[in-house]
Amino acid sequence: MQRITSSLAPELSLSRIAFGLWRLTDWGYTPAERLSLFEQMLDLGVTTFDLADIYGDYRCEQFFGEALKLKPQLRERMEIVSKCSIRLAGEASGARINHYDTDASHVRAAVETSLRDMGVEQMDLLLLHRPDPLMDADKLAAVLEKLVQEGKVKHLAVSNFLPQQFDLLQSRLSLPLVANQIEVSLLHSVPMFDGQLDHCQQHRVVPMAWSPFAGGRLFTGNDEDALRVQAELRRVCESHGLAPEVGAMQLALAWLLKHPSKMVPVLGSGNPERLVAALAALEMELDREVWFELLRAGRGRDVD
Repeated sequence: MQRITSSLAPELSLSRIAFGLWRLTDWGYTPAERLSLFEQMLDLGVTTFDLADIYGDYRCEQFFGEALKLKPQLRERMEIVSKCSIRLAGEASGARINHYDTDASHVRAAVETSLRDMGVEQMDLLLLHRPDPLMDADKLAAVLEKLVQEGKVKHLAVSNFLPQQFDLLQSRLSLPLVANQIEVSLLHSVPMFDGQLDHCQQHRVVPMAWSPFAGGRLFTGNDEDALRVQAELRRVCESHGLAPEVGAMQLALAWLLKHPSKMVPVLGSGNPERLVAALAALEMELDREVWFELLRAGRGRDVD
């Protein structure tokens, strides 16, 4: 399995494709079945596991921890990524309205709860899940650095931050923000044109791509944009001799992987066979014109 090593933190190495666990509570697996799935991913070289405190109505990290408890030594083969700063209304959070919270007390409490739920002493990568308009960059930076000093967090990163928001927080930190997890897919190529991926390249930040299949719209969507991309994916599959049922998925990933920012797509399927098929994208190389044909399908227009 190919890997991405952060030039900002050479000791941090992520698998080229990450395993997203936001649907872990929906898959209906027992703890032993979850453990088996985790072992399969690790054996395939998929070692980066992506979570967040809010996933599964605040239960995914508990489900992850229940499985890992059955074989704690697997922790040494993983990079555990988690996120905080979103609070969803409800009993689990005690919030009466969905909102963002980057207050130092909430960030600390969220990290400590995540570690307890997962049954680990340290997460490899902590992401601020969303930019908070009430973020006090000085106070937030202070608690983030303290969490690193205490050994509860190894590296810091963000998610869904625009370049200016990223730069504001980075300006208050002595430690590097090593990643930015953003939405990127054939149906959402905006980050390739609005400076987000340019910013990642400029500062050698690892971009992690969430929803690389546009929430499934690439394959099952009925809107005009989705149908246009599906037709183009079928055409390219046929011209390249790919089985359409897996070829479209592989092409969509290969399209992302070709980008020079070295994106790490986050895949969220609980089906091992589907994940194995997706990994074949790592061996695919799209030529430039095919890449732009797929871009044209996603945007609905040629480049100027």
